[in-house]
This record gives sequence, structure tokens and C-alpha cells, in this order.
Amino acid sequence: QVQLVESGGGLVQAGGSLRLSCVVSGVTFSRNVIGWYRQDPGKQREFVARINNPGLTDYADSVKGRFTISRDSAKNTVTLQMNSLKPEDTAVYYCAVSRYPYDIRNPDYWGQGTQVTVSS
Repeated sequence: QVQLVESGGGLVQAGGSLRLSCVVSGVTFSRNVIGWYRQDPGKQREFVARINNPGLTDYADSVKGRFTISRDSAKNTVTLQMNSLKPEDTAVYYCAVSRYPYDIRNPDYWGQGTQVTVSS
């Protein structure tokens, strides 16, 4: 059974930082791309960042230079470090696993989500 467990969300003031973590089990960690997505009520879910096994990363333009995604294969964990947070970053953040062919629009597995709220 595939499980993705997110943690680290919360309330922070604009300009602050948060660190999200996602522990993945039930899939071969090294063979998959792990990503973060977010969704604000009334809006479509959007891609935030992803990382593959060699460590190549991809970011949405809106978070480039502020967010950093990393992975620890020994712990089956992916982390999203979010700095210089803005109110528009407020959303539920979801961890997701994409199997080959790693379609960025349609990950195969999702976590339950963690709320990030940035106050102005």
C-alpha cells in the first residue's frame, strides 16, 4: 500500500519560512519522481516543485528562488524548504509520487495534504 505522509505546515507571517516533509512508503523511492503541489479553495491544484532520483529539480516560476526541494533516499523523504513566503503561497500543500513516464500533470499517488497559511 502506497502512503505519503506530509508534515510541517502551519501559520507564518509574510517573509517567514516553513519546511514541509513527505515520507513515502509502498513504492520504490529511487524509481519515482516526487513532487509538491498546492491548492487554494476555489482554485485549481497547481504544480510547485519536483525532484527525480539523480536530484534534478523543477520549479514553478512563482516559487523559483524562494523554495528548495530535496530528497533523502535513505529516509524515503522529500523536503520542501519555503523561504520568503508570501500571502499568495497560502494553500493546502500535497506531496505526490509520479511513476514513469512522470507526467507532471497527473501524479499517481497523493498525500493527504498539509495547510500552509501566510499572513500579511
